[in-house]
Amino acid sequence: MFEDISKVVLLSDMDGTLLSTDKRITDTDRRAIEHFRELGGRFTVATGRTVQSFDQYRSMLGLKEPIIMYNGAAIYDYTSGKMLYTHPLPEAAGAYAAQLMELMPDVGGEVLRPEGTYVFSNTDYQQLHTRLCGIEPYYKGLGEIEEGGWLKVLFAMSPEDVDCMELLVKKLDYEGVDFVRSSEIFFEMLPKGVSKGSALAEYRKLSGMEGCTFVSIGDFNNDIEMIVGADLGVCPANAEDSVKAKADLILTRTNDEGAVSELIDHIIERCRS
Repeated sequence: MFEDISKVVLLSDMDGTLLSTDKRITDTDRRAIEHFRELGGRFTVATGRTVQSFDQYRSMLGLKEPIIMYNGAAIYDYTSGKMLYTHPLPEAAGAYAAQLMELMPDVGGEVLRPEGTYVFSNTDYQQLHTRLCGIEPYYKGLGEIEEGGWLKVLFAMSPEDVDCMELLVKKLDYEGVDFVRSSEIFFEMLPKGVSKGSALAEYRKLSGMEGCTFVSIGDFNNDIEMIVGADLGVCPANAEDSVKAKADLILTRTNDEGAVSELIDHIIERCRS
């Protein structure tokens, strides 16, 4: 499985994995990624971010491989500037979001489409998410956002409110969508069956990926399907216990200590042996 490093594709989550607590890529990880690519390895990212919000990191890393985005609802190729795969939400997602806002009117929210982010409830938690992503969103009422082509809906709120919304959507049992907690304060509506793991299955079908070995690393609940679906699923030392329970390999370093670098050393060693 690790006979040829040029056939190894490493997919890394961003927040809590590749990014440090202060949202930087450590020098240790950056050098390791450069070395991995010099040896022929392929490095890319699986993130909940949009094309626009990830661009700053793409330029920093010089990524050439397609990227899994919107927590698995799309695969985007920066080289060609094209979406290689999308799986949008059903049109009923707008009605679902409207009902949730009626029941929990104080939460923040945004709709993510290929061309950008539309903020429909600009609370303090939502503003925090906008700052973290480093984007300039559009501001529109939920009913003003064009129907169709929604890749995900993100709700931003206190951890206690996330617990409440998690219970609420289980009770409402909406058809055609899934929900995932992507951080302590973010809760996302995705198309049914869509995850970073489902996108990994689509990634394997892309041209040039035949016979590749896929290694994935992530720290939070929205990474579990990708970790399970990889040939080697890995998590950093700071990962949630639910993620550690599914990983093939638990690293000794956290995201602040160069966990991705530790994983790359492991891959290189396995290829050499």
